[in-house]
Amino acid sequence: MSNYNAKIEISAGKKTKSIFHSIETDNKFYDENPTKTNFSFDKKIIITIDAQEISHLRANLNSTLRLVQTSNDSIEAVGL
Repeated sequence: MSNYNAKIEISAGKKTKSIFHSIETDNKFYDENPTKTNFSFDKKIIITIDAQEISHLRANLNSTLRLVQTSNDSIEAVGL
């Protein structure tokens, strides 16, 4: 059982689904993640993070939000 958790909901209009696929893929290849991170999509992105230590939760939140921002910026850069 975790001591700390966070839930983030993101809606980015038409870009939401593309952002979801981008960040979900990254999470699949990070087996050594000290947090339990889940992504789901139903008209908006829902990210839940559970961690034993608050520093791990903070680090994962920062990384995940940076990935979301980078995905959004990349989509805007190509004009989608």
